Amino acid sequence: MKINYSKQSVKFLKKQDRITQKRIIDAINKLPNGDVKKMQGRAGYRLRVGNFRIIFDLAGNILYIEEIDNRGQIYK
Repeated sequence: MKINYSKQSVKFLKKQDRITQKRIIDAINKLPNGDVKKMQGRAGYRLRVGNFRIIFDLAGNILYIEEIDNRGQIYK
C-alpha cells in the first residue's frame, strides 16, 4: 500500500518530537488496524493515536493522509 502525505501533515509531523513522530508513523503503517472510524459529515476516516487524530482517505491501493492534528483542533 502506497502512503501519500499532504503538506499540512508533513509540517505537523516535523514539529513533533521523535517519540511522537514514531508513534504516529507506526500507527499509520499498521492501518487498517487501530482505532479507525468513518467520518460523519465529511468523506474519509479518522485514526486515533492518543491525543492526536489522523484524517485519511483510501482510494484503491493508495492511502492519502489529509490531516494530522491535536484532538481539539482537527475537527474545526
